[in-house]
Amino acid sequence: MSAMRFFLPLILALIVPATAGLSQPAEPAPQPEAASLTTPEQRLDALFLDLKKERDESKARELADRIRLEWQDSGSATVNLLMQSADKAITDDKKTVALDILDQVIVLAPSYVEGWNRRATLHFQMGNYRKSMSDINRVLAIEPRHFGAIAGMATMLEAAGKNELAMRAWQQFLDVYPSDRKAQEQFGELAEKLAGSRT
Repeated sequence: MSAMRFFLPLILALIVPATAGLSQPAEPAPQPEAASLTTPEQRLDALFLDLKKERDESKARELADRIRLEWQDSGSATVNLLMQSADKAITDDKKTVALDILDQVIVLAPSYVEGWNRRATLHFQMGNYRKSMSDINRVLAIEPRHFGAIAGMATMLEAAGKNELAMRAWQQFLDVYPSDRKAQEQFGELAEKLAGSRT
């Protein structure tokens, strides 16, 4: 349990860095190469391709933020409003209320990846680690490139002492988002720890 408390700031930094400032879905400013892409799937594919190639950390962070904006918009005004209500409940430290709202989001939009991701994060904050991991698995079934959910999984695996699985998860993260400094550091530390345990 103390390990989970130790990793809480890291997992929250990786999973929901955009939650506070991006509670309302907004259309990201289109880049020239993405201007003609009209569907969310096409925009996401283009953004992920750019993210994989981008080596500049700050430019990659901008791409990651644009991906988060795409994920936030459910395509339903009702679901988007519920997500805003859940965010407000979390901000007001009404986690049980937020959980009820997120349950409604998932019933209304079971393929909406951010509903599952937000609930996974909330379960983690509430100490419901198994439920959090279960929701992360649902996120990754819908969107295998969801780097926030992958980071959450890696962090929980490491906290549970499953270092080899955690290292694989960080590798999966870096395959999607190679220039993230924190993920590089986590992967390197685990690789060193595992190498030391084998000698």
